[in-house]
Amino acid sequence: MTAIEPTERLEVLEVRYAHQEAALEELTRTLLAQEQLIRSQRERLERLEQDVRALQGGVHTAVADEKPPHY
Repeated sequence: MTAIEPTERLEVLEVRYAHQEAALEELTRTLLAQEQLIRSQRERLERLEQDVRALQGGVHTAVADEKPPHY
């Protein structure tokens, strides 16, 4: 095995670093996009839960006021 010149080794390390920097930037963008999606989905889920609760409350009062069909 031949010894790598210090300048070649430095170039290899710089290239690796550049690739790692690009990968880290891509991961950061992906993470931010996922956080935004999760926040949006959480807000949507909370609105849906509120809608369901409101519908359930309306159903209970309507059913309680109805007379059974045999009357």
